[in-house]
Amino acid sequence: MLIDVALPLSLAFIMFSLGYGLTLADFGRVLILPRAVLTGLFLQVVAVPVLAFLALLVFELPPALAFGVMLLSFCPGGVTSNILTKLVGGTVALSITLTAIVSLLSVLTMPVLIAWAAEQFLGADAPEIDVTSIALSMVAITVVPVVVGLVVRFLVADFATRTESAVSLIATVLFMVVVVVALVTNWDLFVNSIAVLGPILMGLNAVLLLVGMLCARAIGLTGSDGLCISIEMGVQNAALGIAVAGLVAQASGIPEYAVPAAVYGISTYIVTIPGMFVLRAIFDKV
Repeated sequence: MLIDVALPLSLAFIMFSLGYGLTLADFGRVLILPRAVLTGLFLQVVAVPVLAFLALLVFELPPALAFGVMLLSFCPGGVTSNILTKLVGGTVALSITLTAIVSLLSVLTMPVLIAWAAEQFLGADAPEIDVTSIALSMVAITVVPVVVGLVVRFLVADFATRTESAVSLIATVLFMVVVVVALVTNWDLFVNSIAVLGPILMGLNAVLLLVGMLCARAIGLTGSDGLCISIEMGVQNAALGIAVAGLVAQASGIPEYAVPAAVYGISTYIVTIPGMFVLRAIFDKV
């Protein structure tokens, strides 16, 4: 199927755009702002999956959809978090740094967490999880494009600076196309499950934003840095979630596991944009 080729290529370009917007100085931010970076890493890699798991204990979902929610929680922020951070006045450079580091780290964390979640939620119905194969596939569609984008940015810095906005726009459009295709492909399932998926995805999104802001405040991060940490925790890479669901299912097309990520690809804008402006207004007064 065309989607089996187009989906990984689209994700690869989205990740390329992330690397294209990076400079080597962005990675130096780990040394300059270690507290902010380490907090963001911990919240994204550990706290998000834990809170998603707790939410699934409260909201009862069919096993495949519950597994899909966990897949989504394992994903890093992606280009979407960078765009939303810029929109609400957060620290974009910190957002890009966190997204890049967590994206690279996810190659190690996601395959292991996926194997655990499959056993936890799918049980005997779980497909065979080849951790090594998933890790290698993720390297091909995430790490390699990011590195290529970073190298291109280094070699033709002036050209990259002039075209960065255009590349980011193309990546955003591709992201929306991936989400729409995933929804259309599973339209009947989407219609039948939106009533149960909507509350958990939007509620989890809102809680993650709030927890991110509270944690940022607790370690002394304020203003734009706090907003950045909050968004990085609250916004996941839906396109990666859809692609990884396909890797897990090992089947043609977009599987049922991808539906939560596809729904989230739309609902996150509904929650995050007004939510961040509200949080900024509240915490600016504290």
